[in-house]
Amino acid sequence: MSGQITNDKHQHTHKNGGFHSSLGFVLACVGSAVGMGNIWMFPYRVGQYGGAAFLIPYLIFVAIFGTVGLSAEFAIGRRAGTGTLGAYKYCWESRKKGKIGAAIGWIPLLGSLGIAIGYSVIVGWVVRSLWSALSGQMMNVEATEFFAAMKEDFSSVPWHVIVVVIAVLILMFGATSGIEKVNKFMMPAFFILFAFVAIRVAFLPDAIEGYKFLFVPRWEYLLKADTWIMAMGQAFFSLSITGSGMIVYGTYLKKSENIPGASVRTAVFDTLAAMLSALAIMPAVFSFGIEPNSGPPLIFITLPTIFQQIPMGRLLAVFFFVSVVFAGITSLINMFEAVSESWQHKFHLPRKLAVSLCGAITFVVGLFLEAEPKVGQWMDFITILVVPFGALLGAISIYFVLGYKEIRKEMEEGRPNPMPRWFGFVAKYVYVPLAVIVFILGIVKGGIG
Repeated sequence: MSGQITNDKHQHTHKNGGFHSSLGFVLACVGSAVGMGNIWMFPYRVGQYGGAAFLIPYLIFVAIFGTVGLSAEFAIGRRAGTGTLGAYKYCWESRKKGKIGAAIGWIPLLGSLGIAIGYSVIVGWVVRSLWSALSGQMMNVEATEFFAAMKEDFSSVPWHVIVVVIAVLILMFGATSGIEKVNKFMMPAFFILFAFVAIRVAFLPDAIEGYKFLFVPRWEYLLKADTWIMAMGQAFFSLSITGSGMIVYGTYLKKSENIPGASVRTAVFDTLAAMLSALAIMPAVFSFGIEPNSGPPLIFITLPTIFQQIPMGRLLAVFFFVSVVFAGITSLINMFEAVSESWQHKFHLPRKLAVSLCGAITFVVGLFLEAEPKVGQWMDFITILVVPFGALLGAISIYFVLGYKEIRKEMEEGRPNPMPRWFGFVAKYVYVPLAVIVFILGIVKGGIG
């Protein structure tokens, strides 16, 4: 390594610092995982694929991916002492093929950058919507017209700039301390604000229909392949398993921290966030007899239409969009950090230059994707092809190239007990094949996450 990274049994120091507490680390990981998929996709999919019945396969896949997938990415980051590019090189150097690993690592890293580019545009729309809620404009404008106006070419440049600058400043002047502090504030605030919205919508007329949509089990859906496929895709992408982003957070983790335990806590909080989003959104949608669509229309058309029609609608709109901004910014921070740390390590760049370069590329490319059809096509390409392929490469590199015996040593650091015997089998012969299936079915079906 570079001499700036040291490892021993009790201490783990990276040139960018490290997380000061297990809570800070978990909240940072939850911040990365909780994003738009939890908010605009999960509630719709629960109802679409069997209500409470959908939760059975979903929770099964969350348990597998959260325990085995997240643990792998955290562990290789801590083991290698660096992020994506260095971690893949480390795995393949065990087979004396470090150059192959260094080349492969660019695929998941470009996946993180690609998501950041599209995500910054979408979070810009959220910030613009927040401002319209604060100013009262949202209460007086047709939601379809408002969304149409803000999704055209070069229509959200100032809001787009704000999002990128916020993420860059947080990382430029704090690295891990900035990530930890921001997530310790934003993630609890996200849960509190969404809980307030969920409580308020529970009192709307016919809100019970939304709860039925979500929770009345239609058991026949468990016999349909699509239910299991969509549950698998939702769980995989919701946990932010990309072969990149969670690796860099593992890099900043102390040797005394229990990686499998932190992985389980991350999965639990991410699932709670998804459920809370469903409770805040679907009762309101059904109360007003509006089609419960997934995707951008849910956030930018359906919900603003509802906020216009209910008492305290403006306040609820502000709370809702603040929450979504927090979810978006914390996810974007993770994407930026994955790219910036690797560039620091690979090209020996100063921290501020690496972060600034990442922000500049994100903004300049995203500038030409601000129209909704363009950013939609971009995100489809990244999330259907690049990201799942990167995650698959990560799973294979960690569990087969480096090998479970080696990565297990890292997972057992900070644990009071050895890893359970079943873990290695599930990792190699359940999780890795499922990652292959996610990649293939995503292409066949045009996206499952």
